Amino acid sequence: MPPTLASLVHHSALKLTVRAGEDRLDVPVRWAHVSELADPVPYMEGGELLLVTALKLDAEDPEAMHRYVKRLAGAGVVGLGFAVGVNYEAVPDALVDAARAEGLPLLEVPRRTPFLAISKAVSAAIAADQYRAVTAGFAAQRELTRQALSHGPEGVLAALAAQVDGWAALYDASGAVVAAAPEWAGRRAARLTADVERLRERPAPASAVVGGPAQPEGGGGDTDRVELHSIGTTRRPRAALAVGTAGAPGTAERYAVHSAVALLTLTTERSRSLHAAEQRLGAAVLRMLLAGEPDHARAVAGDLYGGLLDAPFRMIVAEAPAGRGAGPLGTLGEVVEAAAARAGEAVLAVPDGDRLVVLATDGGAAVAACLAHAAALEGGPADTGGGDGEGLTVGLSAPSGPIAASAAYKQAEQALSVARRRGRVCVEHEQLAAGSVLPLLADDAVRAFADGLLRALREHDATGRGDLVASLRAWLSRHGQWDAAAADLGVHRHTLRYRMRRVEEILGRSLDDADVRMELWLALKTTAPDS
Repeated sequence: MPPTLASLVHHSALKLTVRAGEDRLDVPVRWAHVSELADPVPYMEGGELLLVTALKLDAEDPEAMHRYVKRLAGAGVVGLGFAVGVNYEAVPDALVDAARAEGLPLLEVPRRTPFLAISKAVSAAIAADQYRAVTAGFAAQRELTRQALSHGPEGVLAALAAQVDGWAALYDASGAVVAAAPEWAGRRAARLTADVERLRERPAPASAVVGGPAQPEGGGGDTDRVELHSIGTTRRPRAALAVGTAGAPGTAERYAVHSAVALLTLTTERSRSLHAAEQRLGAAVLRMLLAGEPDHARAVAGDLYGGLLDAPFRMIVAEAPAGRGAGPLGTLGEVVEAAAARAGEAVLAVPDGDRLVVLATDGGAAVAACLAHAAALEGGPADTGGGDGEGLTVGLSAPSGPIAASAAYKQAEQALSVARRRGRVCVEHEQLAAGSVLPLLADDAVRAFADGLLRALREHDATGRGDLVASLRAWLSRHGQWDAAAADLGVHRHTLRYRMRRVEEILGRSLDDADVRMELWLALKTTAPDS
């Protein structure tokens, strides 16, 4: 504890007597300062015990003392020490009354107590308090280190919460809470996700102070002070620490917080090195799977990815514009890996230039997180389409296994191509199988082909010499049934036969050829106004 007016009054060697402000003696004293100026306020910082002999003061003038004491109290001076037996034999009543009126503690300093003795007592108490804080800080650092070595990040959080008499929480790269201490703090920490995301947008190291209602187990609606600190050495932090306390941390608590940040950063950097090694191993496993060597892939994967290859998985291929992949792809990788880690799933994520290839358990948290992330980028449910997705495009294969990994990769690429063509962020291969082939033809090259194939017929119709395009459409839709198609058009079947012969003459192609009929039907569907 820092020195207070009460501790100075109880100091047996100082012999101080309280003349006013008896109920405010528990205020900390930052320093003891001697000044005989009529107005020392410009030289005050607040928190001082001011020592005077009233050499230049009319201490018996009530109005002068009222103005003097009011100025001191307004400047944050915590107490006034008045030396008796120097210029005044006793503390003047005018000064006592003014001090009582302002609630400023007034201490009588006997002649035999030099101001230097008071200054030394304050200085010694401040030094002792700082020493205690530093010692406590080092002890906290040792305890945090011990917990980090024996229990990992969870141990660090528990020790930190005890040291600051509050709570602590750790967030992953996606801003989700991965650990908290005490247990109730997880709910409090979850409400700060938006603040954590804003912190991660700032270059590391970064910190911020936020506040809000604290709701501990069985607690009320008090307000806590929360410090957020980025964790990691890269520009984009991979984690964040939240520390909630009742007020601003003291020196010892500050040591503990800084130690926790350092230890968690070391843990994160070590994890990043391991993550890089895992990615290299994952790339080798993926190459073996795509090369049709599932047994070799399983042997290399071992316990790290073995479980992933024992159950149906989904292949995910994500792509971003050249030069922008590090942003959208990096974020998607963090989201998928964080979700898998929270669920205890294995996930294989391999960066490949402007692409990211992911192997994730079918129906697992990683696949769900990928779909949710894509839906959020599109600005709506996963099946509605929408925004530009920051240039990110994702294709998902159908559920597959190690033997069919190469086919799954092709499925994911096909879905990726369709997503790109449709302006979607994400498309699943199963959606293609369940839907129509016609949306796949919504391509400029296909439309150009269709326009070219039908141009001669349209030019013929434009002269008013017949309706060959409509007749062709009706005949094809009726599978070549003359009577039914003629009835749809409201013409005689012989008229329709004549029109179909004209179609063959103009196009120079036979309608008896199934390929010709297919191409013409697709051309009609592709260029239809409602297609």
